Amino acid sequence: MLEKKIRLATCFSGIGAIEQAFKRLKIPHEIIFAGDINPKVKASYLANYKPQNWHDDIVNFNANDFRGKVDILVGGAPCQAFSMVGKRLGFEDTRGTLFREFARVIKECEPEIFIFENVRGLINHDSGKTWEVIQTTFKEHCGYDLCWKVLNSKDYGIPQNRERLYCVGFKHKQNFEFPKPTELKTTMQDFLEDFCDSKYFLKEKGVKFVTSHKNRQKRYTQINGKIALCQKANQQFNWHGDFVFSEALDDDEFVFNVNEVEEKYYLSQKLTDYVLASGTKNFKTSTKTDLPVARPLLQSMHKMHRAGVDNYVTHSGRIRKLTPRECLRLMGFDDSFKIVVSDTAMYQQAGNSIVVDVLMAILKELNLKDKLCEF
Repeated sequence: MLEKKIRLATCFSGIGAIEQAFKRLKIPHEIIFAGDINPKVKASYLANYKPQNWHDDIVNFNANDFRGKVDILVGGAPCQAFSMVGKRLGFEDTRGTLFREFARVIKECEPEIFIFENVRGLINHDSGKTWEVIQTTFKEHCGYDLCWKVLNSKDYGIPQNRERLYCVGFKHKQNFEFPKPTELKTTMQDFLEDFCDSKYFLKEKGVKFVTSHKNRQKRYTQINGKIALCQKANQQFNWHGDFVFSEALDDDEFVFNVNEVEEKYYLSQKLTDYVLASGTKNFKTSTKTDLPVARPLLQSMHKMHRAGVDNYVTHSGRIRKLTPRECLRLMGFDDSFKIVVSDTAMYQQAGNSIVVDVLMAILKELNLKDKLCEF
């Protein structure tokens, strides 16, 4: 008997946030179609996922062939037209009208459920008229029942202060509630390559404690010992017991380099002075780095704005930007995600993505595994 799978489809697919959510939740699925106009995004997507069909431009994509063949359709139309960071031209920006193409695809393929994601600024753009037009299009033109809410990734396990609008549409009305916020138990530092490639490596504070002269003289702590000490139930909370120093941890397919970030990610003194500058006479900005909750990752972060806009961390007395891998982690992508494009392209793609963990929380509320029999 063949395993029943959720039939997933995406538009403006980016690097596959919903696909990553399905993968991490281990929900059986198949990707009916996906697409993105950016060739570098296509390279990243196809290196990590295998859609049955791919479209390069949604404007020329005909979804009628997939009518009744899609359970869930997900898309986040380009948000620059409504973003607080952009010029907010709305429908006057051609990117702002692409939601109509997404609505057209919905009407053509008639998914059971769709998820639409965009920036929070969409809600109040043009005094709320823009969002009213979009809702009316989804409800009256497409015929879907809507639930929508602004969710922040820091409320769903990712230490990034990233508010986004999530709209879930149902072909048949359902009792749905958005996931409740959860306590954030991690900080941005937990996602850095030089500290936390593995939960078994101590952070800098722990290393300093364990290697201190005073502590190493005590009989309940040992580094690179040949015979293990007697194990205690709570030693992991007190940083006592057996420790080893290792350059790398081989975890099957992947090798995690610890306390080692490439030199190119460190800032020169000139750049350091710029990003840590508090601004000008008419423009003031924060100079804080090493934040516990990251600022929103931007698609333009490769340009390295001042510290009040982008995220920077210090290591060994020097300041550096986040690596592409760290940015992916802060968007909810695990380390199995293959990077096949330049750093600049990867920064842009990560900054444009949807946070995977928020999508996972929504999918859990949809009870997809229970719905497999219904679809």
